[in-house]
Amino acid sequence: MKPKILIFRKSLWILFPILALLAGCGGGSGDGNTGTNRSDTAVISGTATKGPVLGATVTAFSINPDGTKGGQIGSGQTDGQGSFSITVENHSGPVMLQMMGGSYMDEATGSQMSMGSNDLMTCVMPSMSGGAVSGVQITPLTSMAQSRAQYMSGGMTQTNITRANQAMGQHFAVSDILMTRPMDPTISGSMTAATEHMRNYGMSIAAMSQYAKNIGMPNSSGMVTDMMNDVSDGNMDGVMVNAGSGMGGGMMDGQQIVMGGGMMASTMMPADAGTKGLADAMAQFINSPMNKSGLTMQDMQDLINKLSTSNGQIQ
Repeated sequence: MKPKILIFRKSLWILFPILALLAGCGGGSGDGNTGTNRSDTAVISGTATKGPVLGATVTAFSINPDGTKGGQIGSGQTDGQGSFSITVENHSGPVMLQMMGGSYMDEATGSQMSMGSNDLMTCVMPSMSGGAVSGVQITPLTSMAQSRAQYMSGGMTQTNITRANQAMGQHFAVSDILMTRPMDPTISGSMTAATEHMRNYGMSIAAMSQYAKNIGMPNSSGMVTDMMNDVSDGNMDGVMVNAGSGMGGGMMDGQQIVMGGGMMASTMMPADAGTKGLADAMAQFINSPMNKSGLTMQDMQDLINKLSTSNGQIQ
């Protein structure tokens, strides 16, 4: 009988590692139905600002190899401060965030406004390789950069996304539009804790709100859509890429933008709306009672001069 016992013991020593391996493969699942491990997900968090946007849906999309928007990889909602946190599939490569719906406190009027039904805000991240990404901003400026990248030759590639984000930052004197949180100029004394780039960021967004107020837009989110259209061809000149030209790398054969935004009478976008127009609107906002930041014309004169003298090229 002793030989048989030895054979049995040897069999157990062989089986134990196999059983342990099988047990390890069956555990640690983040989803009991699909068996998806938690390491197969990541979190993107940040803030949506047009004034903080509450109750909006933020959807994350992959970017296809041809530079077009790919499939949905996650979705979430913004809270009362505009903050969002999205669990996404473990993804490597560029990511686009798209925000729709919700409402915000408009800077120039002090009114609570809903995002227009045809308006949205976006941002594009040049790369993501798993793990958590925090502090991502979705703003009018990131939306303009996404529109520019979309219409560059090759579409939303990692290189084009980086170039578009940097070019838009240079236009508004913000070092990093994707990760810098804009100052809220409607909060008393907000300039105190804000860097120069945060101040420029917040005042640029407020200037768009002021411009929308000046021309009677019922929803200032329409101004963001107009600016996205304007910059799509790489020139802030009141003309958008021809809808029939496709993603053809900044084609100039376009049409003047109609700044309707639901108004009774439509307004054609002036050629200098994104340059001197915003500079003038910024000066108006600074001198208005809605500016509670503490910033003065002297504080913002450099950016106002920069916008006023810009040729509008966003390359």
